[in-house]
Amino acid sequence: MKRVVVVVLVLVVAGFAFAGGGQEADDGAFRVAGIYQTAIEEPWDGVIHQALLRAEEELDIQYEFTEQIAAADFEKVVREYADRGFDLIIGDAFLAGEEPSRRVAADYPDIAFAFGSEFGPAEPNYSVFDNWIHEPAYLSGVIAGHLTETDTLGVVAAIPINEVNRLVNAFKAGALSVNPDIEMKVAYIGGWFDPPAAREAAQAQIEAGADLIYAERFGVFEAARENGVLAFGNMSDQNELAPDTVVTGPVWDMYPTVEYLIGQVRAGAYVAQDLKDWSMMAKGGARLAPFHGFEDRLPADVVQQVNDLTASITAGTFRVPIIEEEPVSD
Repeated sequence: MKRVVVVVLVLVVAGFAFAGGGQEADDGAFRVAGIYQTAIEEPWDGVIHQALLRAEEELDIQYEFTEQIAAADFEKVVREYADRGFDLIIGDAFLAGEEPSRRVAADYPDIAFAFGSEFGPAEPNYSVFDNWIHEPAYLSGVIAGHLTETDTLGVVAAIPINEVNRLVNAFKAGALSVNPDIEMKVAYIGGWFDPPAAREAAQAQIEAGADLIYAERFGVFEAARENGVLAFGNMSDQNELAPDTVVTGPVWDMYPTVEYLIGQVRAGAYVAQDLKDWSMMAKGGARLAPFHGFEDRLPADVVQQVNDLTASITAGTFRVPIIEEEPVSD
């Protein structure tokens, strides 16, 4: 009889350990799942992926991911990771993934979920984040406003939602702060990853007089390089893709957010929250990419102004405006 009781207790304990996603897996590993709607080559999801690869090396976690998840499969994929008892499930929920990811999170209250979202967190376990890189986008605009010879700038972006609009508006605000004669051409390609469409939009802007383009999406650099036009990257340091074309650009670093989340879950202190601050310059979640070969080509006074603004933003003495209304072309 005692042997039967012992066996039953062991099975109960084992089942509890698996169901409790906030606890470490049976083998002692802390497991994190990455959920991506696009290929990880796409910059937004790629930034999260790179941060989790770094966490795998530095924070002693096990990391698995699934990319290019169709809308119809999103809930199934998230639920499979939850069923397997992962400690943290993190990814991109914008648009198609919003409702499915929140549904699964509600069914697994002991697992920590953190998703890129334009909406708020949901108790008790669904946190949200976004790429709050409007600050370095503003700095890029300051540079563009100084460098343009036509007073016409271009922006090729994804979809006119808050997350994208605030970057476009910040870039324009930065340019106007140093050059009130600026006009800006804005094109939305209608998707997250469509390099041919982005290239076509950039070509049209160049033909309309734009001599610097903010490439919020992949595909712009080819058109810029062919036409001798300078460009700004987005979300990661993209200079190596076109060294003579990409001046700099906003960089999103998800590692501070990932490190914070893992620490909170491990400490048993995780709560649903908006992780916005961890993606901003003050906490190291955003920055301007290095100038690389443009270091000596940019006017010294422009570099100094950017450095001074960077210090002021980081210290909290200068606030970049957050404008999320859809911008229109001038």
